[in-house]
Amino acid sequence: MDFFQCMSLDKARDLIVDRLAGIAVNSEIVHLPDALGRVVAADIMAKEDLPPFSRSTVDGFAVRSSDTFGANEAVPALFTIIGEVAMGKESMITLQPGQAIVIPTGGMLPTGADTVVMLEYTEQHDASNLMVLKMAAPGENVVSKGDDIEAGAIIVEQGQKLAAQHIGALAACGWAQIPVVNRVEVGILSTGDELVDIHEPLQSGQIRDVNSYALGAMLSEIGCVVKPLGIVKDSFEKFSDALLAAVSTCQLVVISGGSSVGARDYTDKAINALGDPGVLIHGIAIKPGKPSIFGMVGSVPIFGLPGHPVAAMTVCRQLVKVAAHSLMGQKQSFDTFGITACLTRNVPSVPGRDDFINVRLSTQEGKCIATPILGKSGLISTMSEADGIVHIPADKSGLYHGEIVEVLLHKNNQ
Repeated sequence: MDFFQCMSLDKARDLIVDRLAGIAVNSEIVHLPDALGRVVAADIMAKEDLPPFSRSTVDGFAVRSSDTFGANEAVPALFTIIGEVAMGKESMITLQPGQAIVIPTGGMLPTGADTVVMLEYTEQHDASNLMVLKMAAPGENVVSKGDDIEAGAIIVEQGQKLAAQHIGALAACGWAQIPVVNRVEVGILSTGDELVDIHEPLQSGQIRDVNSYALGAMLSEIGCVVKPLGIVKDSFEKFSDALLAAVSTCQLVVISGGSSVGARDYTDKAINALGDPGVLIHGIAIKPGKPSIFGMVGSVPIFGLPGHPVAAMTVCRQLVKVAAHSLMGQKQSFDTFGITACLTRNVPSVPGRDDFINVRLSTQEGKCIATPILGKSGLISTMSEADGIVHIPADKSGLYHGEIVEVLLHKNNQ
């Protein structure tokens, strides 16, 4: 495979999703509070109407709407108060023409009533007589049975990642346990004679293993179970053994370093040596992150990412997360949130390549301003100082000072 025949980012995404589409991850049943952030394994339907009865949305009086027609402050409608609705209890009273019943917010609408008049539009001179000073339409200030969710309707679709609002809807419908997709187990392997773990003192010529921690954090954020597999020195035999162990125990493997075409870059050779289908992509038209690899051994996807932290994190965001979402059966991902901002300087780009630029956000005269943080892909500060990233599509030759751009916010800024 010719390394310099780079695949476009869109085609790489499509290929990855297509290859992983038939791979199923097992599911499990969890208690509702533990389902937050998990992906639903099947459509979940309402077992009953929500609300299960028609109820008032205000404090007031339940009446027949037809008895209020023509009512106003000059000519109020007159009613006889015959009782009160108790919270949490069914009213056994059937309302007749000219009758009203006191009802609190959330109270069950009694039989015969079809509207609720707010207290503000009534006058009451004694315990039995009521004047209504305004017409009330049928259904006014009332939520009818099943208005929110009807029995049998889908509350949450398969593939939905559960947020707090979904937990609330499921609780309202009585779901105490939820089927969710198992978390994807991701093994992260770092390579290079120069790498040492963060717990070790640095010697001359050594650098700390940044990517195991940065990539692990990015994948943990989306619900993966991250398994750090340590650092492998630049030996084909040791690397192959470590990769075989990773493929045997993980559902997704990410390799940091060794993805280029140098004499000690073993990732593509090791993947092909382990079995079909082998390396499927080597080289992506993206900056930073061009020398990236995607392959598979059996049903286990493997990514080889550049050793430079910003390049590795960029490819992780654009491709590895796509693979993880696919394995978890997640239909859509909203892990980044975009806002528009005004660019503070020109940013050149090469047509035919997708570029991703880190930016710092600020406000000037009430406007959101995006300032590019430029630097080489080995400088981790360009990522740690950034509030988000700006995507320059492959069909553009750059961005201009003053141009309005979309900034994809890093998750911790949402």
